[in-house]
This record gives sequence, structure tokens and C-alpha cells, in this order.
Amino acid sequence: MTTTAVTHIASLVTNDPSLGNGTPLGLIQDAAVVIEGDRIVWTGESSKAPATDNVLDAAGRAVVPGFVDSHSHLVFAGDRTQEFNARMSGQPYRAGGIRTTVAATRAATDEELSANVARYLAEALRQGTTTFETKSGYGLTVEDEARALRIAGRHTDEVTYLGAHIVSPDYADDPAGYVDLVTGPMLEACAPHARWIDVFCEQGAFDGDQARAILTAGRAKGLHPRIHANQLSYGPGVQLAVELDAASADHCTHLTDADVDALGQGRTVATLLPGAEFSTRAAWPDARRLLDAGATVALSTDCNPGSSFTSSMPFCVALAVRDMGMTPDEAIWSATAGGAAALRRTDIGRITPGARADLVLLDAPSHVHLAYRPGVPLVSAVWRSGERVV
Repeated sequence: MTTTAVTHIASLVTNDPSLGNGTPLGLIQDAAVVIEGDRIVWTGESSKAPATDNVLDAAGRAVVPGFVDSHSHLVFAGDRTQEFNARMSGQPYRAGGIRTTVAATRAATDEELSANVARYLAEALRQGTTTFETKSGYGLTVEDEARALRIAGRHTDEVTYLGAHIVSPDYADDPAGYVDLVTGPMLEACAPHARWIDVFCEQGAFDGDQARAILTAGRAKGLHPRIHANQLSYGPGVQLAVELDAASADHCTHLTDADVDALGQGRTVATLLPGAEFSTRAAWPDARRLLDAGATVALSTDCNPGSSFTSSMPFCVALAVRDMGMTPDEAIWSATAGGAAALRRTDIGRITPGARADLVLLDAPSHVHLAYRPGVPLVSAVWRSGERVV
């Protein structure tokens, strides 16, 4: 196979503490990376790089792992501009706004939905995202949830069944009946097309007992749990996530000391979604509190048309540093290796031999510029699985 070296990298984030300066980022100065096929086969100082078929000179710019966006909602139609405008004019965000997107998504064709997913993923790729998870949740019928997952599966392997986004409008007077649907016929139709199962455990959506029933049923069908937890209020979501060994508890905005301790002691990742707080003017998650407790933290976009209509991981990194108490080093780790942990993956989110060759070349000498220069398009090249795609 053809080999390619990227040389004269001013600062290389490997996320391997055994490399470079020994920190969690494993920083190597004046570094090089060698790619063979779809894998990284060598990293080290540029002066020691082996001979390769091709050489690309990074010319003193930084390289980071491809961003891992472990929480998005991309199978949808329409937008919610009017809702956003009203919210910015003083109306609070509530879970019920999802119904607007449900109506538009049900009315859309498969081709329209697939084109939307491709559009937003291309947008994310230009900003350095090389792995993404996405969910169903805007169909809320057996047929519409299954088709959403089939469409998502055309674009990513990280597909999540979220029939339990809210109680379907068709079951507004029978929430128990909808839980039966989600854990019965809908699960049967959706399980073959998903890796994960998720539930919005929140006031206005599903309570703790309903969430436990839904996640337990999904696990029995081979789907691994993740959960929307403690976004709008204190609740049982985080404790349930840890109890069920969920891969991630996502949002984690309103946490008790017991919630923080549970996340610090278990392997469930606390996935923080600052785009949602930015877009809803809500309280910021306290990343510092979680990190100091020993929790593994991921950053993700939560890209969706209602509460976080952004596909930009660099934007979320900047928000996390500015408003959530993270250092630039912690934020870049959480947007790469942290996201990989939230997907229980070891082949992505790092630049070390054996990892998938997902790299982002920044038009800057250091990853710190992602927070230092917010809003500036710093991504100048992206490799995914060894192929230069941007």
C-alpha cells in the first residue's frame, strides 16, 4: 500500500500519553505522521520520519485527531427558525417543540431526508468531524423510526434508535401505550438498523421508570444504552445511565453531588453539549466539577433543528473553554478521545500507530487556537480513513 508522511507539524496532538510530552494529549513538537492505507503506522519527530511514497509538508501548522461527534440528530426535515426567534425574544425552551420537526419529517421523502443528512455531514466534515453518531427520533411511528435509521445507516455506522424522544402526538393521551410501542413493535423494526438505544429522560418526555423500561428492552435486543440526562432539570437520568452501564449520559447540566460522584466512579461518559446551552440561553454544564471528580468528559454538537443547530465542533470547543471551565487541552481531548470513549471506540480520536488515519490540519501552530480564535475557519485539510477529503 502507498505510504504518505505529513511532516514539519509544529504541534501534533496524539492523545497517547506515552508519546511526546507525557500529558494526556501526548503532544509532539516538530512532528510527523505516516499513513499507510487507512491507518496510522508511525508518529514521532519529523527528523526521524521513515521514507514514504509521498510527503506533505505541514509547514509549521498543527495537526489534531479528527473530531468525534458522539451526539447528533440529523435525520429531520424543516427548521425551527420561528421557535428560535421566539426563544431569543424571551420564551423558554421546552421539550415539546420537537413535535414541529416530527410533522415535517413525517411529510418528507426518503430522498429529502437522506440529502439533508449528507448536507450536514459534509458541513461537519469541512470543520474536521470525521466520526459522527446520529439518531432517529423525529418520526415516532414504527415506519418512520425504522426508515430514519435506515437512512442514517447509509452515512454512518454509529446509529441510535431514539423512538423515545418524546411521547408521540398520536399517543398524547396514552403515554404508557407509547412506551409499549417503543419497547415492542417499534423496537422490533428498528433494532436491526441501530447500534445504540437512547431515551430523553426529562420532564415533558419520559420519567425514570419509563426510561429504564425502554433502555432495558433495547439492551435485550442487543442495543447498548445511552441517555439524554439532566438537561432541563434535576432528575434520575444520570443515576440510571450509570446503573445500566450506558456508554454516555448526555447534557448533564443539572447534577447533584451524587450524580457527579457516580460519573466519576463509573465508565459512563458525561457528554456535554454546549451548543444547546448557547442556543437556549440555559445554564452551562460545569465541566470543571466533572473533571475534578474524575469523570470522562466528551464534547459534542447535539446538531438538531430545535435546540442546537450547529455542526461545528471547533465552536463547541471554544464554548467549553470560555464558559464551562475547561482548559484548551481538556476541550480538544474531549472533542476527540472523549467522543471516542462515548462511542466505546479505541480506533478513533487519537493519532498513534494502529488508529484509523483521521487527521485535521489546522491553519494555526497549536490546537489552542481553536479556542483562542473562535469562529475563524482554521481547518485547512482533513483526512478520513487515510483519504484526504478536505
